[in-house]
Amino acid sequence: MSLPDPPSPRKPRPPKTRRWGLYGPFIALGIVAAAWSGFWVMARSKLSRGLDTAAQTLADAGYPLSWKERVIGGYPFRMDVTLTDVRTGAPGGWALEAPRIEAEANAYSPGHWLIAAPLGLTFVRPLGGPVVVTGQLVRASLTHLNARPPSLSFEGVKLSFAPAPGAQPFALTTADRVEFHLRAGPNDEGGVFASVDNGQARLTGLFARVAAGKPISIVWNSTLSKVSAFTGRSWAEAVRHWADAGGTMTVRQAGITAGDAIVGAAGGSLRAAADGRLAGSLPLTLSQAPRALGALNDEGLIDHEAATAATEVAQARQGGGQQAQATLYFQAGRTTLGPVALGAAPKVYDPR
Repeated sequence: MSLPDPPSPRKPRPPKTRRWGLYGPFIALGIVAAAWSGFWVMARSKLSRGLDTAAQTLADAGYPLSWKERVIGGYPFRMDVTLTDVRTGAPGGWALEAPRIEAEANAYSPGHWLIAAPLGLTFVRPLGGPVVVTGQLVRASLTHLNARPPSLSFEGVKLSFAPAPGAQPFALTTADRVEFHLRAGPNDEGGVFASVDNGQARLTGLFARVAAGKPISIVWNSTLSKVSAFTGRSWAEAVRHWADAGGTMTVRQAGITAGDAIVGAAGGSLRAAADGRLAGSLPLTLSQAPRALGALNDEGLIDHEAATAATEVAQARQGGGQQAQATLYFQAGRTTLGPVALGAAPKVYDPR
């Protein structure tokens, strides 16, 4: 006769403190995830309202901004905004259009945006019509939104410029790289930098004669004072307010290279006069200046006597070398190269 097996001993229950040790991290993680999800949803709602407010503010200032569809995603760690059929305009007939704009920022740092136009963009000229821009890379970044001006950078790589059907030709057909940068500086200053590398010219006439079929490169580096005064409902109003506040532009570096002809400038100071025309001076370094001035004369951009006198000045200051030093003046509504009057000063804005 066998005896029944004795009952196995029960495992002791872990104390409550041990159970909390097992489940506590998962509970805490769930609380953090729920809190973060709530934060993201609120940030998404705030971003949506901010876009609507910005569009209305721009429209009130004369710069309408519209889109067909807006999608905001990127959960959990990003804020992704996709806009389709985007269009923004400016007083005077200028406009910018894009079939698709994609923007991205970290959810915890919504003040730093990366923006791309994967399908290219179109800028509309008030007289020449639309120009379609496509390329290997078309992107921008926008940061420091509370600064004046905010930090804006644009970069285009291997760009092509194609006038829309019926539009007038654009000066460039291609460019290896195009850059534009806007930065805030100390003492109410703002920096503007732009460059075009290895651009191919389309137009005949002056540009073709000066470039002689070779690539064109452009650089512009300047600093503006009194940038906080550059406000208004239109370009003319903003420039007028800036000029009335005593705003000036200091040209740190500027230059155009077109084949063998080079025009460089550094250290000049420019402003907008009360008549809306450019005022100030630019010290220039000219290479192949006689050929460029001769092309200006042949194109009718300056009269024969002015071209002849300016050529003599350039040749005299060029000496035995290939470069001449001269100062370009904008004063009293006129443009002069040294002592020679070339024509009217460029108009910055219409004062009417």
